[in-house]
Amino acid sequence: MGATGVKERWPVLARHEWAAGWLQVWADLGRAPRTIDAYARGLVEYLAMCEREGVDPLTATRAHVAVYVRELTDRPSLRGANVVSIDSGCGLANATIQQRLVPVRLFYDFLMEEGLRESNPVGWGRYTPGRHGGGYGGQQRGLVPRLTKLPWIPTEQQWVRILDVARDEPIRNRVMLALAYDAALRREELCSLCTDDLDPAHRTLRIRAETTKNRLKRVVPYSASTGVLLSGYLTHRATLSRARGPLFLSESRRNRAQPLTLWTWSKVVRRIALAADIPRFSGSCDGSVGGFRLRRGRVVVGTARRGRAWRERRGPRVSGTRRRCGSGAAVSY
Repeated sequence: MGATGVKERWPVLARHEWAAGWLQVWADLGRAPRTIDAYARGLVEYLAMCEREGVDPLTATRAHVAVYVRELTDRPSLRGANVVSIDSGCGLANATIQQRLVPVRLFYDFLMEEGLRESNPVGWGRYTPGRHGGGYGGQQRGLVPRLTKLPWIPTEQQWVRILDVARDEPIRNRVMLALAYDAALRREELCSLCTDDLDPAHRTLRIRAETTKNRLKRVVPYSASTGVLLSGYLTHRATLSRARGPLFLSESRRNRAQPLTLWTWSKVVRRIALAADIPRFSGSCDGSVGGFRLRRGRVVVGTARRGRAWRERRGPRVSGTRRRCGSGAAVSY
């Protein structure tokens, strides 16, 4: 999505040429369409606030950015009853506010490089030597403090309930759940798997760099029970399409044999979560949580990002360490 596309979607950008030009630079540099979309969404909200306040974005001060932050913290959640985060009922979550501020910060960095401003009203957190005395230095906070939460992990009883519900799902959904559990796959990594990414002889998956969040290719294993389940799905997939390409295909009448979308998989996991009476269970695995939600018990200490780095150093064979009963065995019957 380039600057022309975002102008059509958000007319406010047509009134701010420097903002549209900044987005075009990112698009020309080859950033992912979802990245451009997220940057445009955050910047549009800020520009709309500037128009309401009668402020020129090129001359806005830190006080105007603070007004924008206040709007974000007071804004009611649009998801209403679907909110599953305990602190997102009033205002946006801390991580969402941080995400909204990123494009504003980068936009002002761009204006500074172009010589249109001398300072960035958003600012960055900075390391300050000797700030706390004793010569050890310290960390200067950014505009909004960053909160780091522990990931939510289903209990053993909750996980059993999830697997009980998953047994009644179609074979495609069962193999997707098993692979996500075994390989700690993010939602996009799972839905972007292709038939060429499979290595049944060694029971491994190739995760292509262009589908990952950190743009690093990796090879991950899956369990023998998941391999049996995958073999059954490949036989079923041949009834939909024998062409190479995306591994998981839609079976709906409207989009039959088309690649499965992220949103369809999210709806499947949401349906399983509600049927198991565990609304916090989610198939969306962001950078901080990684595979915790779909693979309980694999990485015991630290975030999944550290676990991924550890597996990359030690190789795929080490990452095959698993619990006594893998998810594939639990959902394959």
